[in-house]
Amino acid sequence: MMELRLIPADDPLPGEAALAVGLFSDELDAGLTDLDARLAVPLTNLVRQRKFTANTGEALVLHPLGGTPQTLVLLGLGERSGHTLQGLRKAAARGARLAQDQAVKTLVLHLPLADLDPTAALQKQAMAVRLAVFRDLRFKGEGRNGDKKDAPSTLDDARIICPCAQAAALKQADAICDGVELARELVAAPPNVVTPLSLAATARQLAEDHGLALRILERQDCERLGMGSYLGVAKASALPPRFLHLTYRSEEPVERRLALVGKGLTFDSGGYNLKVGAAQIEMMKYDMGGCAAVLGAAKAIGQLRPKGVEAHFISATCENMVSGDGLRPGDIITASNGVTIEVNNTDAEGRLTLADALIYACNLKPDAVVDLATLTGACLVSLGDELAGLWSPDDDLAAHLLKAAQSAGEGLWRMPLPASYLERMKSPLCGSEEYRSPGRWGHHRRPVPQGIREPGCCLGPHGHCRNRLVR
Repeated sequence: MMELRLIPADDPLPGEAALAVGLFSDELDAGLTDLDARLAVPLTNLVRQRKFTANTGEALVLHPLGGTPQTLVLLGLGERSGHTLQGLRKAAARGARLAQDQAVKTLVLHLPLADLDPTAALQKQAMAVRLAVFRDLRFKGEGRNGDKKDAPSTLDDARIICPCAQAAALKQADAICDGVELARELVAAPPNVVTPLSLAATARQLAEDHGLALRILERQDCERLGMGSYLGVAKASALPPRFLHLTYRSEEPVERRLALVGKGLTFDSGGYNLKVGAAQIEMMKYDMGGCAAVLGAAKAIGQLRPKGVEAHFISATCENMVSGDGLRPGDIITASNGVTIEVNNTDAEGRLTLADALIYACNLKPDAVVDLATLTGACLVSLGDELAGLWSPDDDLAAHLLKAAQSAGEGLWRMPLPASYLERMKSPLCGSEEYRSPGRWGHHRRPVPQGIREPGCCLGPHGHCRNRLVR
């Protein structure tokens, strides 16, 4: 794991390190003059010959002859007046990747903060550097010497020049990165490794490591709770389902209660509506991305231990497979709140598992519920791969989610949720239809079948985010 450290500006530079320096385009001459003096190497003419202008996103790698450090990475930040935390984050990530490409082990990062908040700026830099060079090598074969085949060079040591003491901020950045890396590893692993059973083992390890309460429901437990919607999907698989519920509870009086619910399909074949052609069945190991994000959040929050907070992390994990016991198009199943659902397409399984998971979460009476899911390709058609869709009937919660996404550097776009869509979800045979495709446009859908929102459910503020894999 990478070691992140804070150093003062006058700390000696190790000769074998890469120094990454951020420069403003409207202050380029002054910045280069300062670098000339600091490194005792004439750089200004060389930089001008390379036509480096320090525009946003621009970068230049140099190897000053006889200088220290041996590798210099110049990062363009654009004009000072347009400097933002997101620009700082992107520059830090670019610098780390370029340094790693040069096969150096140590990076010294010096980015000007201008008028940015020092604590937030440090966290952005630390997280960007660590996550930019993260590599998952678990499934690489080993060479004759025992090393991983084709393994890239690793950046082991990152030192961030910081004008003030920010140890707490660095610790917080490390905790968040721990959670993100766990989510990435879960999403990247093949479906014969990440199964409902292995996700339950991961939840147990998180509970043990971070003092979280854990409840795991097996098939019989879910049957007793009437989770016919979730179990209807799970019954075609040879692997038993596992319903996961981790809880973080602050030692101080609880002021806010939140439930995070993640879709946990460890493999989605589509069922009898089998994924064929362009449906990319080989990528359906990613259908547990929501669960991965929720478990990653549990790991981060378990380390950060925020005061006055109770957080629930929930996922109904299973596979969606094909067998004689599987759901058939036209089946009618009953969710745990008694609402009946007509299954029109077995490849619309995510909302069925989420239905019982959200009912379970609602019964905990949280202040807000947020669910995350890779639920439909129609969202990718609408927004592309840089934005996740957000559905919420609660303006206040939606505003908080959009603000959090902006702070994290994630793309989130609020989508319409008109009441008229409910009429298209009604079934002539039972409480609701699980899926209806009206033609060439993306199918009309609720985050969960409409009956889940009927009186008595107590859903409260609810946000649904989908179709953005953990990066």
